[in-house]
Amino acid sequence: MRKVLLLSVMLALSSLPAWAAPPPALAWRPDATGGAERDLATQAIAARHDDDPDTQLDTLAQLQLAAGRYGDAEGTLAQLIARRLAGPRPLDAAPAIRFQLYARARRLEATEHLSFGDAFARAFRDLSARWDDVLASQVIAGFGSALEPYGPQPEALRTDYTRLRDAQSGKTSIDLAHAVALLKAYELAESYTAYRPFTDALIAEDDARRYELHAPVLVKTPDGAQVEAMFMLPKKRGARLPTLLGFTIYANDWRSTTELRLTAAHGYAAVVGYSRGKGLSPDRATPYEYDGVDADAVIDWIAKQPWSDGRVGMYGGSYNGFTQWAAAKHRPKALRALMPSVTVAPGIDVPMEGNVSWDFVYSWVPYTTSGKDLDEAHYGDHKHWNDLYRRWYQSGRAFRELDALNGVPNPIFQRWLDHPSYDAYWQAMIPYGREFADIDIPVLTTTGYFDGGQIGALYYVREHHRYNPKAEHYLLIGPWDHVGAQRRASPVVRGYAIDPVAKQDISRDIRYQWFDYVFRGAPKPALLTDRINYEVMGANVWKHAPTVEAMSAGHRRFYLANDGKTLSLADQPSKQPSPLTVDLAKRDDLPADDAPAPAIDDRNGLVFTSEPLAPGTEISGLFSGSLQVVTNKRDFDVAIQLYEKKADGTYFALSSYLARASYIGDRSRRQLLTPGKPTTLTFTNGRTTSRLFEPGSRLVVVVSVVKDPGSSINMGSGKPVSDETVADASAPLTLSWLPGSYLDIPVTVNITANAPNAPTSP
Repeated sequence: MRKVLLLSVMLALSSLPAWAAPPPALAWRPDATGGAERDLATQAIAARHDDDPDTQLDTLAQLQLAAGRYGDAEGTLAQLIARRLAGPRPLDAAPAIRFQLYARARRLEATEHLSFGDAFARAFRDLSARWDDVLASQVIAGFGSALEPYGPQPEALRTDYTRLRDAQSGKTSIDLAHAVALLKAYELAESYTAYRPFTDALIAEDDARRYELHAPVLVKTPDGAQVEAMFMLPKKRGARLPTLLGFTIYANDWRSTTELRLTAAHGYAAVVGYSRGKGLSPDRATPYEYDGVDADAVIDWIAKQPWSDGRVGMYGGSYNGFTQWAAAKHRPKALRALMPSVTVAPGIDVPMEGNVSWDFVYSWVPYTTSGKDLDEAHYGDHKHWNDLYRRWYQSGRAFRELDALNGVPNPIFQRWLDHPSYDAYWQAMIPYGREFADIDIPVLTTTGYFDGGQIGALYYVREHHRYNPKAEHYLLIGPWDHVGAQRRASPVVRGYAIDPVAKQDISRDIRYQWFDYVFRGAPKPALLTDRINYEVMGANVWKHAPTVEAMSAGHRRFYLANDGKTLSLADQPSKQPSPLTVDLAKRDDLPADDAPAPAIDDRNGLVFTSEPLAPGTEISGLFSGSLQVVTNKRDFDVAIQLYEKKADGTYFALSSYLARASYIGDRSRRQLLTPGKPTTLTFTNGRTTSRLFEPGSRLVVVVSVVKDPGSSINMGSGKPVSDETVADASAPLTLSWLPGSYLDIPVTVNITANAPNAPTSP
């Protein structure tokens, strides 16, 4: 959340309206008393203007606070809050309400000569009496806590402000845009520093007024283990309620209480369960292996409580999405609905994807298992982990020797490496094959085009539809990343400003619309007009299809062509192959840590480019392919990346595919290649996308060999890859992509393409 707050400050730099003349420079006279900020804010108030009323009011209020004009700020914030409460996303009023609390507390402090703590408590009690439970939950969530490292922290906000202030060192003037950004950062740091010491007690007081608060309990599992369950109930309720359950390995009581509060505010019994070994559980934490039976035990416990009506829905993202499917595998009677987001599928996308092992899971294991809560400090030491993976890469040692390089045993990671195939070990964790046919409860899956967990989420969707064609299982997917697709969409993702219709709030809006539909007979969420519901990037429109395969009207086949001079995506195969040589033993080829990211990642790969595509070309769905190759090795790992190359030469990342060649035919059984003999690798990608190409754009495909510190490196010897060293690389890897190699791209050409402001579906 701190990143979100900092982003909101920096966006002030780009939100300045067009000026007939350059915006004015403001006088900057820094001192140690805060007078410089007050003076700068007074100047900025006079100079600032924005055509958007919301932006104008929001910025004006923060400038008034920085200027010490607390009564004026209260009035401005009252206008802003009224607008937001009456708008399409009323919970967006919460940040303004926190500023309102601060403004009132400062005014009371000055006019009634109270301590700030007493003034803030009075402001909180006066204003909170007007909030409904849902709005209160969001105002409170934004206060953050020292227990939530991803939330706002006063020291970090002060550092952000100091960084902006130091950038003005030696200067006597500052332009308006930078002045506004600096003052917003100043006000965030000032307000959080002032009220954070008092928020915890006031939150507890407010919770006691609204909810029944209960101490955590330990629930016994069938094998004698114990898992912690936290729960909260609305005071205003009937005798029995449906329950919404989040089950997670991410044991963080502040975060869990925030979820409980939001769910109880919506009138549900709210429960959060922790994986065994976390929280109060006396057992050993072991990711993935026991979550299904443990979540089932919590579901059975819920169904027996006097406040439960016997119906349980589960929600949550990433690991918390996996636990829903792990529970559903055992079909507990009380489980009636799921809403998994950005969902992990162990053995499918973590700790390996396409049977290629990821390195980031190595640090994730101690993060989640080394204590009863989460080891945030060690996990957040990004330099340590990046240095470890670089040292491993440069050393040429076996992937499973990360333990030795790090100096700390990691037996769970080692166990995962012992299962490089999608074997019975992984299959026991989630529904497998025909087990999906028995899952007959409503499911809503959400994921994003920029979500690293999209492949797992789509795996569940496609397998469920495959084995249970009548399943009421919906997919909602848009231009969201891993966080946005389970919480609230970020307005900018990887430099892309998402379309207005894609600005959805998954955890605060759609989650409760979904469960109200299932449990209370409310209308289905408006976006769910078919089983597959997807936003077309660049078109500002939602589309709907019965299956993922039906997202496009058809496919266009592009051959990987080589005319001896250029590589292209062609409608017909060329007469000669496309050769590639990669020295797998070469390990002095890493870019510097601070090197800028390239426009496209073409390391150890070949780049194929199409002619400009027809106006109105839309790519929506899964790409597939048939790659014919001759290699001198028994195996290799392949990556395929799709980009839109715009007319101005910039690139837009569309989708990617990753797999170990020996597993492309069957992820559960390795089938080594025969050196020197042509092999056909036929695949369908597990990631989807949807994009309306800009006029003049081309399709670019990069086909490369995986060789970087982010994953295991396949030397091609045929030995278990995690045991291979550079000594197994022998001669460089040679690949010859034969002329018949092609990709099938899901293409629709719209005769009348949707313009960015075209009419849209809900």
